[in-house]
Amino acid sequence: MFPALYAILDPALSPFPIADLAERLAGAGVRLIQLRDKRASARTIYLDSRQLIGRLAPLGVRVVVNDRPDIAAIVRAGGVHVGQDDLPVEAARRICGPSCWVGVSTHNLEQLRAADFTSADYIALGPVFPTSTKENPDPVVGLDFLRRARQKTRKTLVAIGGITVESAGEVFRAGADSVAVIGDLVTAPDPEARAAEYLAIAERSRSGRY
Repeated sequence: MFPALYAILDPALSPFPIADLAERLAGAGVRLIQLRDKRASARTIYLDSRQLIGRLAPLGVRVVVNDRPDIAAIVRAGGVHVGQDDLPVEAARRICGPSCWVGVSTHNLEQLRAADFTSADYIALGPVFPTSTKENPDPVVGLDFLRRARQKTRKTLVAIGGITVESAGEVFRAGADSVAVIGDLVTAPDPEARAAEYLAIAERSRSGRY
């Protein structure tokens, strides 16, 4: 089953070293972590990705590199995530290979339908709620859109954008298979405890839905 909590770590937002935070989250049960660094050089992303994989792979955690299929392929990451302005899914797939997950961001039904016809392993959908962790965010789509999206695809849906422990349950019940969380994890006083909260919410919500 696709991991219910998709942790996204951004060095610009984290008060802790990214690799240390990632290990702490892994200890709490997180099994999917993305490195997102929009400001770093390719060299820095490469070095950080390699460090994360070296520390997390033995713990059974899949590391996803944001935006950069080339780096994901070089470091043998578990996945790459592309946006609407990045390389298309199939191009990323050719670079990374069949064993690497490829995810794609969508923000409307047209993009969702297009993603559904690709080999993407999952489709990210959002922002579901207002978010402050992304520069120039797309318009908020809301829970009703998530419900409609659930009817349009059988692919794994990852909801993203402004999700908190207070709203995660209704996001799962609206049809999300997983929630991607950035700010509510990295700014929590106890990130491990917060991750455990999300995983408990996911277990309750998903068991009730299916």
